[in-house]
Amino acid sequence: MAVGIALTRVTHPSMRKLKQILLRAVLALAGFMAGSANAQYGNLGFAQLPQVDGGKISLFYPTLAAEAPVRQGPFEFSWAAEAPPSFGNGRLIVISHGSGGSPWVHMDLARVLVRRGFAVAFPQHQGDNVVDASSPGPASWAKRPLEVSHAIDAVASYPPLSNLVSTDRVGVFGGSAGGHTALSLAGGAWSPARFRDHCEKHLREDFSSCVGFTTLLRNDGFDSLKLWLARLVIAWRFKDETLQRHTDPRIQAAVAMVPFAADFDPASLAEPKIPLGLVIASKDVNQVPQFHAEAVAKVCEPRCEIILRLPEGGHGAMLSPMPPLAPGSVAQALLSDPPGFDRATAVPAVHQGIADFFAQHLLPQR
Repeated sequence: MAVGIALTRVTHPSMRKLKQILLRAVLALAGFMAGSANAQYGNLGFAQLPQVDGGKISLFYPTLAAEAPVRQGPFEFSWAAEAPPSFGNGRLIVISHGSGGSPWVHMDLARVLVRRGFAVAFPQHQGDNVVDASSPGPASWAKRPLEVSHAIDAVASYPPLSNLVSTDRVGVFGGSAGGHTALSLAGGAWSPARFRDHCEKHLREDFSSCVGFTTLLRNDGFDSLKLWLARLVIAWRFKDETLQRHTDPRIQAAVAMVPFAADFDPASLAEPKIPLGLVIASKDVNQVPQFHAEAVAKVCEPRCEIILRLPEGGHGAMLSPMPPLAPGSVAQALLSDPPGFDRATAVPAVHQGIADFFAQHLLPQR
């Protein structure tokens, strides 16, 4: 269902107040319709907004305009570029991409959310994205929550959507490093020193979490050298004991999928500040669940919700479409679906579960 309502701009103070009242009423009605009827909202609109650090925010939203084919890197999509938005459910979801990531590997989730009436914004995380991977890990994690807040600001001030989307109840989704962002915005507190401490204790069992996509342990004579170098670099780089926190009262629900989470103070996630959903892939070899997602679930249930637990899923279950993975590469080893994982069934179920979670916590209910 698509609602083509637009509130025109007004300047007189009394009219501005009336516009705000009308907007809240229409948002509530649209949200009620979406929450109660699982409404479908038109096609996929696309725009890019400037980011304060010079990057680009990719924005998707419902539109009545026709889509056209488009190519982004190895992917073929369709959307209506710079098309006029149509009325959705009035809510915004910000997606925090993974380390070295982009919006394109989350396009299937974005389309599901837009069809449910949400606008969806992707900030480009500085120094940890597909075109600039110069500062992944804690250096990026410290900036990511603020970059989410800046993305909300940008959408709120984007004229085509400013009358159609209210940013007082925003949802955040993230996978992997983006899941770290989501946990931070749900009230989690972490520090670089806690990252160091985890890696010193569990480096062999959780090697890729500590060194990223640089190399693998291969049970050969080089493993000892890799472990020694990793411990040396981690101890040198990550000494700061200061707990990192970021709150934004506009963010009212968060979903973390296969997150990096071992550097959080468990007490900070025992009582999430907002509704928190988790998606856990039990065969994740990149962020081993016992140190990350399962550890979070252990301290926060039942105050958080397990949206889905994928018994056969790996770290790459958060990616859809899946990017091409070079044979024999570190990425292939860490992101490929484990044998027995039914991507065609499981991934759409994840997307619907995430959309249902946000509808439950951000939209008016019957």
